[in-house]
Amino acid sequence: MSDRKEQFLTLQGQTSPYPYLIDVDRAEGLYIWDKSGKRYMDMIAGVAVNNIGHNHPKVVEAIKQQVDKHLHVMVYGEYIQDSQLALARNLASVLPDNLHCSYIVNSGTEANEAAVKLAKRYTGRQEIVSCRQSYHGSTHGSLSVTGNETKQSGFKPLLPKIQFIEFNNIDSLDVITEQTAGVILETIQGDAGLIKPTQEFIEAVRRKCDETGALLIFDEVQVGMGRTGKFFAFEHYGVIPDILTLGKALGGGMPIGAFISSYKIMNTLTHNPVLGHITTFGGHPVICAAANACIDVLKEEDWISQAESKGQLLENLLTDAPGVLEIRRAGLFFAIELGSVERVQAVVEKCLKQGLIGFWFLSTPTAFRLSPPLSITENELKEAGKIIIDCLT
Repeated sequence: MSDRKEQFLTLQGQTSPYPYLIDVDRAEGLYIWDKSGKRYMDMIAGVAVNNIGHNHPKVVEAIKQQVDKHLHVMVYGEYIQDSQLALARNLASVLPDNLHCSYIVNSGTEANEAAVKLAKRYTGRQEIVSCRQSYHGSTHGSLSVTGNETKQSGFKPLLPKIQFIEFNNIDSLDVITEQTAGVILETIQGDAGLIKPTQEFIEAVRRKCDETGALLIFDEVQVGMGRTGKFFAFEHYGVIPDILTLGKALGGGMPIGAFISSYKIMNTLTHNPVLGHITTFGGHPVICAAANACIDVLKEEDWISQAESKGQLLENLLTDAPGVLEIRRAGLFFAIELGSVERVQAVVEKCLKQGLIGFWFLSTPTAFRLSPPLSITENELKEAGKIIIDCLT
């Protein structure tokens, strides 16, 4: 083992016993190069982060311009800063009217934590409803509303008064009552292996929230920012949440999260008590500049409108590949179902050796994930398809 790998494994906290150990040198567009010069097709885009590709020049330029002006100057919410305000305006421009007030934080899990706090603060209630098989993050509050007993088991007790419904089961919605502060769900479940809501289910959840006065929170940390062929996945269903959470791809490769609501709802965090949610580095000017540039790129390029046709192209290539039992897809987000943990392990490892990065789902070990940059070309998709089919064979 090289000194660098040994240092990585011993000096940095590890998330699992099986890291990929690609020794990254640089990245651009679809590709990552390691220190030996080997090139990899990044077909997961940093797990749905690099939707506009690695190191997009407009994002890099925005970062450089902001660095020359100033870095951190004050905790979030005290000073007027150009990049923060520009990002808030840009987000409002691509969202419905009731989602016009943004609070910029540091990550997707913080956005979900804050959204749950906001629902409690606005309604004055304590109960939160989430979905089984959901994933909302690893911090204590987000883990509490994550519907996965295995992930929760080592960290109990978690937040009290959390109830779970079954995704796409309208009969389970009776737990949403006048005691419910908020209902949080992924618009499309990612960790569960890419499960889309039925139109009937997502409309029924909206109605139930309206009837009981609970706030509806859509977690689009993974499926937002064009991933599914719309700027936001909820646009496919015509159902608008009271609170939206974002992260991952919003920063164009930089770390960020956001929770977004109406001014009326968001303003409740400013009093009784004041500083209802605070963050030192949330809304960091350099990160906001990158995020603002990322939104501009997505507005200017035609990539979101092409996500469905590009996704269909790769789906067509892989549908009849050996061992593929099912392909679940939303735009350029894929779950390739193989029915076997061992087979998924073998295919992902073979792909890596051939210079293509796929990845696992945290809780769906019989399928592997693909989420390439929206900027991927048809020729690159065809090349990726050939490699994956070869590894499946």
